[in-house]
Amino acid sequence: MPGESFKSVFAKSVISGILIGTGGIVYLSVENKYIGAFLFSLGLFTIIQSGFSLYTGKVGYIPEKPLAYIKEVAVTLLGNICGTALTAGAVLLTHLNSSIHEKAVSVMNIKMADSLLSQIILGFFCGMLMYIAVENGRICRKRGYDTSAVFGTVLPVMVFILCGFNHSVADCFYLFAAYPCLKGALYILTVAVGNAFGGMTIPFLKKLFDKENE
Repeated sequence: MPGESFKSVFAKSVISGILIGTGGIVYLSVENKYIGAFLFSLGLFTIIQSGFSLYTGKVGYIPEKPLAYIKEVAVTLLGNICGTALTAGAVLLTHLNSSIHEKAVSVMNIKMADSLLSQIILGFFCGMLMYIAVENGRICRKRGYDTSAVFGTVLPVMVFILCGFNHSVADCFYLFAAYPCLKGALYILTVAVGNAFGGMTIPFLKKLFDKENE
């Protein structure tokens, strides 16, 4: 991982997992799905602004990075999983246990009963939206467009949640909150692949288009 140590990337990834897990808690805690989707976006906004590491925010940049970058993405996913596990384990020790657990079970039963192809496709669209959110945030920070950065980050997050797309890290939290074990590991891997394909689609096509116009 050029320029950054394993410990640094892993630590930032765990923090991101905790933030996404916290977003999952609030989403499961409110009745209004639109408010839940809006509040969930605080996690990604904080991750982007603070420079933390999120798998769905990094994987899309693989086509633009050296091969060694894949290792950083893998470490990031591992840290994100640990962060969501810590968050789920902690909230299940509180009086929120029953409500969070029941809703998480309901969410994951539907997701894991889906076909493999559907899981990948829904992961694909989420991955694409996460790339858009992170790229919007990056461009707006570079240009000093603070208000645009908020909308550019929040809207893609709300879209993926309201559409029911699959986010591998968020689903890790729901999974740990529903089943505190390794159940569903294949589902998470499948969604992570879908997220990767979706995240890399826009930068890959941009790179291909730029080469054709050289």
